[in-house]
Amino acid sequence: MSGTMDDSFRIIKGLSLLFLLSLSGVVCVSIRYSLPEEKKSGSIVANVLKDLKLGPGELSARRAQLVSKSNNQYFQLDTHSGNLFVNEKLDREALCDKMEPCLLLSEIVLQNPLKIYNIEIEIKDVNDNSPEFSKTEFNLDIPEIVPTNTRFPLESAQDADLGENSIQNYTLSPNGNFRLDVQTDEYVDLVLEKSLDREEKAQFVLTLTAVDGGVPQRTGTIVININVLDINDNFPQFTQSEYKVKLKENSPRGTLVSKVEARDLDFGSNAQLSYSFHRVPEKISHLFHLNENTGEITILGPIDYEKETSYNMNIKATDGGGLSGHCKVLVEIEDENDNAPEISVITITSPLAEDSPLDTLVVLFSVTDRDSGDNGRTSCSVEMNLPFLLRTTVNNYHQLVTQRPLDREKVPEHNITITATDRGSPRLISIRIINVKISDVNDNSPVFEKSKYEMQVWENNIPGLLIGSVHAVDLDVEQNAKVTYTLVPGNASGAPAASYVSINSETGNLYVLRSLDYEQIKEFQVRVRASDGGSPPLSSEVVVRVVILDENDNAPFFLYPLQNSTSPFNELVPKSVEAGYLVAKVVAVDGDSGQNSWLSYELLKATDPGLFNIGAQNGEVKTRRPLTEKDTNKQRLIILVRDNGHPPQTSTATLNIIPVDGFSDPYLNIASVSHEASEEDSSLTMYLVICLAAVSFVFLICIIVFVAIKVLKKESSFITALPQFPPALPEIPETGVDSQSGSLSRTYQYDVCLTGGSLTSDFRFLRPLIPVFSMGDPNISQNHRISSVSQEAPEQAEGRNQREQELSARRAQLVSEGTRQYFQLDPHSGNVMLKDRIDREAFCGQKDPCILVSEIVLENPLQVHRIEVEIEDVNDNSPQFSKKEFLFEIPEHMPANTRFPLEKAKDADRGENAVQNYTLSPNDHFRLDVQSHSDGTKFSELVLEKQLDREKKHIFF
Repeated sequence: MSGTMDDSFRIIKGLSLLFLLSLSGVVCVSIRYSLPEEKKSGSIVANVLKDLKLGPGELSARRAQLVSKSNNQYFQLDTHSGNLFVNEKLDREALCDKMEPCLLLSEIVLQNPLKIYNIEIEIKDVNDNSPEFSKTEFNLDIPEIVPTNTRFPLESAQDADLGENSIQNYTLSPNGNFRLDVQTDEYVDLVLEKSLDREEKAQFVLTLTAVDGGVPQRTGTIVININVLDINDNFPQFTQSEYKVKLKENSPRGTLVSKVEARDLDFGSNAQLSYSFHRVPEKISHLFHLNENTGEITILGPIDYEKETSYNMNIKATDGGGLSGHCKVLVEIEDENDNAPEISVITITSPLAEDSPLDTLVVLFSVTDRDSGDNGRTSCSVEMNLPFLLRTTVNNYHQLVTQRPLDREKVPEHNITITATDRGSPRLISIRIINVKISDVNDNSPVFEKSKYEMQVWENNIPGLLIGSVHAVDLDVEQNAKVTYTLVPGNASGAPAASYVSINSETGNLYVLRSLDYEQIKEFQVRVRASDGGSPPLSSEVVVRVVILDENDNAPFFLYPLQNSTSPFNELVPKSVEAGYLVAKVVAVDGDSGQNSWLSYELLKATDPGLFNIGAQNGEVKTRRPLTEKDTNKQRLIILVRDNGHPPQTSTATLNIIPVDGFSDPYLNIASVSHEASEEDSSLTMYLVICLAAVSFVFLICIIVFVAIKVLKKESSFITALPQFPPALPEIPETGVDSQSGSLSRTYQYDVCLTGGSLTSDFRFLRPLIPVFSMGDPNISQNHRISSVSQEAPEQAEGRNQREQELSARRAQLVSEGTRQYFQLDPHSGNVMLKDRIDREAFCGQKDPCILVSEIVLENPLQVHRIEVEIEDVNDNSPQFSKKEFLFEIPEHMPANTRFPLEKAKDADRGENAVQNYTLSPNDHFRLDVQSHSDGTKFSELVLEKQLDREKKHIFF
């Protein structure tokens, strides 16, 4: 970096000195040297000491400098030896291009004294560049009709060298048709010496060589490709007039079917062939694809052997000049096992009565396979563990009949799996599951859930109380399983059972009809019968034991002192008694039982509470301490007895105790005692009367309010919740048929429950049920046949009626071979009628005759009758071309009577309804030739009658 900066500084300093010296008029001396180009860096150009007339060391002493007049320093000066060296490799062509001579100018500047020498170095050219063309190949398209001596200018080569080192000559590789005319080194022509014939030789590959004059001599070459252009004078020709191909059905899309190949002796666009279908049905273009460039026919749509077994295709090859050739391709379709057997159920008996006899027909079905050969042969089977047997009949029909008794309660329905297998490879299987329900017969009695029922009810119950329910199950279904409950007539505890309980006939709920008293009846038994709705009905019975539970509804009753006695009970006690003295024993009883009758005693009130006590369990009244003089002469005790019920019941009794000095004083002042007692009793009675009046008043108000609410609710229920009955029906005769409207008699059922033992016979609830209509057998169809006006003999009419009835009785059915049912059979009249519109073209295409095959199947015994209906064609389709316009490009040199095939119009109809003729609009050059194929279909060709002249008329419509 420092060396470069020093050099730059020296150059700038030298230029500054040179500028100053030029201003001062310093005279410079010029010295010229020559040097060939391509010298390497460090090569010696010359020694300047001799030319500058300087001695050794003088250049260094005078601080000599070499200053270049260009931007680059191509040379350098050794100031010690005086040698002038090449600083970098020199390329004359890069420095001077075509300029001659090529000079590089520099100056040697000496100081002390100042002197400047001009150095001119001439760069001599050497032959270091070869002639070059702008590209390696040159293409010429020459029509074969070009005359001789035609000149074709060629591109000249370029050589960067000068003089003898540049291009001196051109040469052409040997050939028999062309020569080279070199005018200057810049203009070269290729001259045709001999006429071209593309059919003999269609291409020439020539080599043009440019040669310079240097030593060593250098050359440059270019390849000239000459294509001889053709005129369209040959028709395309297929390698085979007919191709035969076998193709498996269901081949995937894109599968190669065949490859047609045509050849044209022409060349270029005249030999470029495009392939297309010619006069083929529309379905061919939907199923196959023809590559217009390669001629490969591939599969485009699904190939189905069952729809078409072979296809004929006409292929047209057209060259770029409009000439064409034709061939045929016959494709035969090979069947594959691609269709599984089809199971078609004709009749099925479901539901099937469980008491059906053996060999009853359950299912009638057919098995078909659309494949052919072994692929279309089928076998059928069902499961082995079923109570059914499979029988094979004619025409691939199969019967499934019963072989063992049926039991709906064990198996209510059967899912029958029918398996159909063909014999193709691989084998295909179809499975059809048929559900056969077993209808019920009344062969099971209702069974109660328990062998004996026990129910409990508290005494003093509300009448109509639900005490429990019984439930019976019938394994049958529907009406046969509808269980109705009733009470078996009989006595319970000396009274009719119906006076104690009632039962809901639907739910089996048991209701007690009256209030029960445990003290009168402890338990009773009734029998309940469950009956089903079958015909005849089956029933079973069960015993229901009703146990009455005791309630605490009886208060204890005093036996001593006697309760409700008019005279008071007095007990005399000596005044000298000690503590624990037994004064009296209170005795009470309770009408209830169990813990409700357990009694306990307590002292509710006493004149002196601390003087006496009473045993809680035994009722013994004893003294708690000795009597004293301070104690009153009369002690009054109020004793309360309480049972152990919930809630407990209580009773009270009063006992007067009179202390006496001894039992020798039998006369007591009873009057005083009675007077005091009466005063106390009067005050207590007054309080009791007040309480009773208040309670009675409150109770009366509650009764009034309750009655008012019940009345209001009853009125509102009659207004807003009236039972919904069906509208009244017109009067119907006793026969149940309305002769005017033709309606059937109908019956409505209602479920009405009444309160057991009700006196007013009001409805407890009313619920309308679904109406049940009475009608005939739904399987018997009505006869829609319209009678003929003409009269028949009675024997003929009777025979025809019998045959018509036989079709219906034998369950005649019309079965179509296809998936669609075009016809229907009236089993009453025997007429086969059209069910849907039929399009012959959609169903059969071009197949003739068009036949729809059906079968009439009769049962008991099984018979199959084949019905063939031929569909005749009507002229309901117009001829149609695949497109509205056809474009032909015809060279004007075409000879007369040349034929140009035209696309055939399509008409889906057949015979006379198909295309019969073609016409062409009037013109002076073309006519139409209409011909017939072997199958009778028409096609046309355009024939050139008069020679064309493009200059007179170049387009025809």
